[in-house]
Formats: sequence, C-alpha cells, structure tokens
Amino acid sequence: MAPPTIHASAVLIGARAVLIRGPSGTGKSRLALGLLQAAQAGLLPFCRLVADDRATIEPHNGRLLVRPAPTLAGLLEVHGVGIRRCEFEAVAVVGLLIDLGAGDADRLPPASALTRVVAGITLPRQAVAPGTDPLPLTLALVHTLRHAT
Repeated sequence: MAPPTIHASAVLIGARAVLIRGPSGTGKSRLALGLLQAAQAGLLPFCRLVADDRATIEPHNGRLLVRPAPTLAGLLEVHGVGIRRCEFEAVAVVGLLIDLGAGDADRLPPASALTRVVAGITLPRQAVAPGTDPLPLTLALVHTLRHAT
C-alpha cells in the first residue's frame, strides 16, 4: 500500500528540500516555479522539483524524506499555462518548511514559530502571511541557513 499524500509541494535546493505547505490557492506551485527560475538565474545552487500539489513524507533515521505522489511525479502546475512536465528528484531530505497563508506570520516571529515538528522531525520553519510574496522570504532564508552551517 502506498503511503498517504499531503497537500504540499517540494523543491530540492542543493542537498536539502524546501517543503511548501498551505491551503489551496496560496501559491505552492508558484513558489516552486519561482525557486526553479531563481536557480536558472544563478540565485540558487542546484535546484530541482521534487513534488507539486501532492507529496508523500516519511521520517527515516532522524530525517524527513519527501517524494512526489506517483501519479504527479514530474508535473508542475503553471498558473495560466497548465500542467507542464519537468525534471524531478524521486526523493529528497527536507531541510526547511514554508507555511503559506499562515495566520501566525509575524514581522519578528517568536522562537516558537521558527520550527515545526512534521512526522516527528523538527524542521526550521518560515510562516508566510496571506497576500505576501513568499519568494524573497524563502530566498533569504535559504541563503542564511546555508551560510549558518
């Protein structure tokens, strides 16, 4: 039996994936596309789609793994254009969680908002308020996390 899917997108950036969650219509696919385009423009290292719209997650040896839903592997929704096929990674380790349309997004978030436990794994988290462009926030966070290690 296949593992259940969650409503999320994921993009591999370098060695770790960004898991993008949020209600329908909050821009998960748009952020995934924006990250792929940022890599093409040289703003990010290697970047590849893992999943769009539906993803499977599972804890494994203290890490959270993400995979595309089998029927959607390699497919990305481009708003106004349609479903497009693209290269994808079959599995990736999640290193960052982005919550779109988050009601707890603050200009200076408390420490308690900066992480979330997903499937038993604690992840760094960025809450993005409804109506806020998540791409600049995500790029800033990816760059600061990369330089902090």
